[in-house]
Amino acid sequence: MSNSNDVLNTRIRARGREFFESIKGEAPSIFNKGWWTGKVMDWAMRNEDFKVQLFRFVDVLPYLNTSDSLTRHIQEYFGGDDQEIPSVLKWGAKGTGWGGGLAGKIMAKSIRSNIESMAKQFIIGENIKQGLKTLNRLRKDDFAFTVDILGEATVSEEEGIQYQQSYLELLDGLAKGASSWKALGGGEGQDWGYAPKINISIKPSALYSQARPSDFAGSVAAICQRLKPVALKAKEMGAHLCIDMEQYKFKDITIEVYKKLRSDSDLVDFDQLAIVLQSYLVDTDHDLAHLLAWSREEDLPIAIRLVKGAYWDYETVIAKQSGWRVPVYTIKADTDAAFERQSRKILENSDICYFACGSHNIRSIAAVMETALELGVPEERYEFQVLYGMAEPVRKGLLNVAKRVRLYSPYGEILPGMAYLVRRLLENTANESFLRQSFVEGAEMDRLLEDPAVLAEEEREARQKQDQPSKAIPPFVNESFADFTLESERKAFPQAIDQVRQEMGGIYPLIINNREVVTEDKIPSYNPADPDEIIGQVCQASRQEVDLALEGARQALPMWRDLGPQDRANYLFKAADIARKDIFKLSAWQVLEVGKQWSQAHADVGEAIDFMEYYARDMLRLGQPRRMGRAPGEVNHLFYQSKGIAAVISPWNFPLAISCGMTSAALVTGNCVLYKPAGVASVIGYGLADIYRKAGIPDGVFHFIPGRGRIIGDYIVEHPDISLIAFTGSMEVGLRIVNKASVVQTGQQQVKRVIAEMGGKNAIIIDDDADLDEAVLEVVYSAYGFQGQKCSACSRVIVLENIYDKFITRLVEAARSLKIGPAEDPGNYMGPVVDRSAQEKINEYVDLAGQEGNILYRSDVPEKGCYVPLTIVDSITPEHRIAQEEIFGPVLAVMKARDFDQAIEWANSTRFALTGAVFSRSPKNLDKARTEFRVGNLYLNRGSTGALVERQPFGGFKMSGVGSKAGGPDYLMQFLDPRCVTENTMRRGFAPIAEDDDWVE
Repeated sequence: MSNSNDVLNTRIRARGREFFESIKGEAPSIFNKGWWTGKVMDWAMRNEDFKVQLFRFVDVLPYLNTSDSLTRHIQEYFGGDDQEIPSVLKWGAKGTGWGGGLAGKIMAKSIRSNIESMAKQFIIGENIKQGLKTLNRLRKDDFAFTVDILGEATVSEEEGIQYQQSYLELLDGLAKGASSWKALGGGEGQDWGYAPKINISIKPSALYSQARPSDFAGSVAAICQRLKPVALKAKEMGAHLCIDMEQYKFKDITIEVYKKLRSDSDLVDFDQLAIVLQSYLVDTDHDLAHLLAWSREEDLPIAIRLVKGAYWDYETVIAKQSGWRVPVYTIKADTDAAFERQSRKILENSDICYFACGSHNIRSIAAVMETALELGVPEERYEFQVLYGMAEPVRKGLLNVAKRVRLYSPYGEILPGMAYLVRRLLENTANESFLRQSFVEGAEMDRLLEDPAVLAEEEREARQKQDQPSKAIPPFVNESFADFTLESERKAFPQAIDQVRQEMGGIYPLIINNREVVTEDKIPSYNPADPDEIIGQVCQASRQEVDLALEGARQALPMWRDLGPQDRANYLFKAADIARKDIFKLSAWQVLEVGKQWSQAHADVGEAIDFMEYYARDMLRLGQPRRMGRAPGEVNHLFYQSKGIAAVISPWNFPLAISCGMTSAALVTGNCVLYKPAGVASVIGYGLADIYRKAGIPDGVFHFIPGRGRIIGDYIVEHPDISLIAFTGSMEVGLRIVNKASVVQTGQQQVKRVIAEMGGKNAIIIDDDADLDEAVLEVVYSAYGFQGQKCSACSRVIVLENIYDKFITRLVEAARSLKIGPAEDPGNYMGPVVDRSAQEKINEYVDLAGQEGNILYRSDVPEKGCYVPLTIVDSITPEHRIAQEEIFGPVLAVMKARDFDQAIEWANSTRFALTGAVFSRSPKNLDKARTEFRVGNLYLNRGSTGALVERQPFGGFKMSGVGSKAGGPDYLMQFLDPRCVTENTMRRGFAPIAEDDDWVE
């Protein structure tokens, strides 16, 4: 086998050298330094900062519809005094009088024209007429094509239907052009004697705006429904249709869509239906084997286009942010090796699989050619594909040798074309780009033609040498999000929900001194999606049970307070492990008791785990006495002790996360805890108490005391033995606690500390240059995720008037596309609000919205359950109640601002200051927001929800709360009292000298 490989490698290298010789002296036009594009690209490859600015400017360019806007952005992106820029931009960006003069406008127009020309280099036209003109020229040069319509971000079902219709129209347009085309390769009727002249590629996710891995079956069914008419039309016309592969999250959905359509009774004889696989995905070997086996089992010929993959940066970043396994190879040579391995596998099955080799890499192309020859694969069973505008010398050389070359040819409007352009520019300028190494850097030919498997192994060995040994306690890392691309996690949720249903309905006692206490007073907790379904009967504490818990806490406090920080931290580490192992069941309780969607319930449990892991580590830091000062003859140590007994009063909207955050902070700092959960989430609260009990928290340290607020609320807050109160909830209750806690009671020995997070009226600003594909979806998620029942939820969106109409049109259509129903069904975007009381209150605000403004959209809701309509209202200004009062539900006020300054002013116009967000691609306006948008958590170009422990410490000011940020480096300080001990070390004129004393030489 080794000898065979060596012989094949020798042939591949020889073929590659011939290929290089045949295109010697040529270079892709994008690298031609005689052109504006070439000069700018050359600069981007030599200056990473400029590259970032250039690509961001290219991305925003289509939104700059006035000369003033264009001029301003050029100055903001390229006009900094410390910015190095190429001469072709220098005069325009930095020139005197540039902003308003005629010369400046001419230069701005020139820059726009040049960048649009750069985009058009990769796009065959903006409409079918232009596209056909380009295709006619390509076919005269003997190149076949596959046409892809630009634009993959659909935010509504209306846009998904429009995308489908655009393909049906494309097929009609291509049919008219095809009537005059001669077959390529001298074939009769078909190109090369066997291939359809008309060939299109389509992105499946763009057909269905609600596609997501958690709703796998629903996404597959909806995409198939939209894609089937296109496939039937292609079949009727004798065309070829390829289903593109997109981001990894859609990979399995795409494969399932392909299998269902390929085996559909109406398409079973349509062997021109193809699918794309991406070699940079670690899963592709498995997916390829599965598809080939399925093809043989079903006796259905298939077609596969194999490409390297275009979303490497995106996939890597998203996986690392989410705590998932990185789905792509992190060593470039591994992708190249996988491409050769998978190409061989397809060629070995050429009897049932047609192969389209998609690559510009000469080594990869040579490997396919030589492998096909070795295996005796007929020429009509494979072809080569390259991207239009990417590598002209390669495509010309390939045509001379292989004859069968197809160009992947996008067409469409320039706005979505810019996103495509940025991907192409990233590919061209990446350090490991084959084209860059071949045509710009002149890398050694033998190195470029080396076996990628060998190169990958060399890189792996080099990386292993750099690995650092692990520490005793690993650094903090956020708990991973639910990864619904994994079938195991998709199945885990319904299984856990079934398990919870079998257990619920019982009595949930108090837990005092680690013993269960059953009381006569009980309150039923019900499923808000179906109030007839009882989650459990929750025992309610009276003052008598509170006194019993306080007595246990008083007795346990000296032991717990003086226990070492490491020992207390170990309890949290153990509790975190318990929660981690039971994460799906803990999530399922939230789905049923408070109506959280799968992903949000999982994230809530993950955040609870994060709090325990983070605070445990932070206590180890704070638990070390700190040497203060350096004066000789004395030693000063600062250290901390617990405040005493803590009352934790938690909310229902993050029933485990916030409860766990406040209680774990109090516990690890040495305080004993009385924990009063929110009434409607008390069964979840019992689950937290059970976790602490299983972790072995000693008797008397933690007490679970659900109860009616009117009976035990004030009693706990005012009790003289309570040293601190940690509260999350409404402003009204929070201010009452602050007021009550300020009064010193008889026997009270400490000023009570109140930590209160009290809500918000959060705004998202949409600048006139915002990326609406992102902004619309993020506003929808921020406003309607968990029914808007988050203190961080977006309840006001402030839109600049220049983009207002376009934004609200897409926003309303996106909202109209959302499904509403029980949270246990992953096909539903929005579920019920938490209970009947919340339902009644929010409906009152919906009525108020209609009185104060203009209702743009009000959804229908299921008859049974605690549902409220998803509502969008505009014509709202700051004086309206809808713009000032916290609603805590899915009611979004849209406000039209004349400019960015007014938008900031309106965003700051409430008494809250919790979260906010800005969507803008103006560096100047983003800087202004950093300074002037005064909230505790500000998000730039992302939604207003979803703060993560350590990464985004959470909390606000003004009436949004008092205290340090949860999940941040100073949060635990609020639960501690500092002490300082000074020792005089002088003895009869002699003082020991410490090595770190300042006066030691």
